[in-house]
Amino acid sequence: MLEKVSIEDTDAICDIYNYYVNNSIITFEEVPLSYKEMKNRIIEISSTYPFFVYKDNNEILGYAYAYKFKERSAYLFSSEATVYLKHGNFGKGIGTKLYSILIEELKTKNIHSVIGIIALPNKESVKLHEKFGFKKVGHLTEVGFKFDKWIDVGYWELLL
Repeated sequence: MLEKVSIEDTDAICDIYNYYVNNSIITFEEVPLSYKEMKNRIIEISSTYPFFVYKDNNEILGYAYAYKFKERSAYLFSSEATVYLKHGNFGKGIGTKLYSILIEELKTKNIHSVIGIIALPNKESVKLHEKFGFKKVGHLTEVGFKFDKWIDVGYWELLL
């Protein structure tokens, strides 16, 4: 079941996200977020941008949201999009369902360009973005450093 995020979803979203903070290069954050920090992010993002969760038997298995790509006013019609799945839930179509509703909602918000920023390697994320027609438009070499290794970042773009 897909639905808009609510504050009651904070604990589950925090758990999903913090798994990646602690165990992967998917996010460049290195310190797990507290409940309060995640709650504030959810409030800030969902007040302006679409933010959805995927639930199965009332358990959150993933979430996706869009947010401001850059601060400058000329970027007003561009948005960065992201999706996170609870560890172990890849290949079930959850990311596809989340991105489908997110992209449809962005179309109604007058967004012209959707950007996916992916720490590499990440075959699952690249596959998901390209499934929706995102095209790779940039690659930054060794711009992140986490777990004692350099990490590349790729930029994918979808014009709506």
